[in-house]
Amino acid sequence: MSQSPSKKKNPAILLGLGLDSDGHKRVTRGPNFALVGGTQETHEVMTEKAIKINEKLAAKGKQLAEVSAEEFEDIAHSVGLKPPPSPQRN
Repeated sequence: MSQSPSKKKNPAILLGLGLDSDGHKRVTRGPNFALVGGTQETHEVMTEKAIKINEKLAAKGKQLAEVSAEEFEDIAHSVGLKPPPSPQRN
């Protein structure tokens, strides 16, 4: 039996993209996240932060899709993620 559209879960996923490279292809998937690229060091840092975010969500008893943007920003900041730089206006 198929679920009606109103009963389907709202999927959410963290996507990490490492833009530096050392010639190796790295892909790591886990609950709520997919990480691609980066040097070994960059990929390890991305993985650590994604795991910490999941731990903080679990401690709150929530899934990624259940938190507001503001709550996610607080969690992300608490694990050391920084917001992207604001665009400069000329």
